Amino acid sequence: MMRSLFVSHGAPNLVLHNSAARDFLARYAEALPRPKAIVVASAHFEAPGPVVSAASAPRMIYDFRGFEPELYEITYSAPGDPALARDCAERLAEAGFAPRLVERGFDHGTWVPLSLLWPAADIPVVTMSVDPGSDAATHVAMGAALAPLTEEGVLVVGSGSLTHNLMEFFRGGYRPDSPAPEWVKAFGAWVHETISAGALDDLVAWRTKAPYGPENHPTPEHLLPLFVALGAAGAGATTERVHSSHSHGILQMDAYAFG
Repeated sequence: MMRSLFVSHGAPNLVLHNSAARDFLARYAEALPRPKAIVVASAHFEAPGPVVSAASAPRMIYDFRGFEPELYEITYSAPGDPALARDCAERLAEAGFAPRLVERGFDHGTWVPLSLLWPAADIPVVTMSVDPGSDAATHVAMGAALAPLTEEGVLVVGSGSLTHNLMEFFRGGYRPDSPAPEWVKAFGAWVHETISAGALDDLVAWRTKAPYGPENHPTPEHLLPLFVALGAAGAGATTERVHSSHSHGILQMDAYAFG
């Protein structure tokens, strides 16, 4: 059975510059069994209801601007898996969702972490949306619908960011080496303590239960992949924080393995 993962993917140029988070992603796959395929729920694939990409040869999506020119030359040529995409959609439908199949490429929430984890791009990848209009419990249920796939060697990855307040980033003049402010550290510590305690009810109520919840996530799309990964591990899953660091002060770059 594959453990599911939540990774913080940071800015697109994570792939270009040395950092603790980049170093972690570049070596972590060595500690994992090789997946048969990967399903990624990306913070940058937003849609009402679950949408699954059945593209057989996903294109690159450079969904950012103002970064280094070489980022726009990066390609991640992993194949898609239309059969797995249909399987995901069927399982989501059986769980009461109304999934849609589309053909969509790899946004940077997918290709940034995967290009570091599996740079050979030789494992099939299917991408799935998150829905900022739905709550965390809904995303746990989305992940739970896919949990049987982990027993078949499919790795479910939630790709987002443990904290993500870009308005504060641009307003605050944070540098790559800026220390994390207290409101970021407090939120990261609460998530770790709550996940470790298995307090799922508190976790899904993060916006009101967590210290500085809205300050760290004015919009929820970068935290919702955490709940997909958690749900995919199944009931009673064990939890391990496999990485913790921060970038540019306000981006907590933690990663978790579930199962």
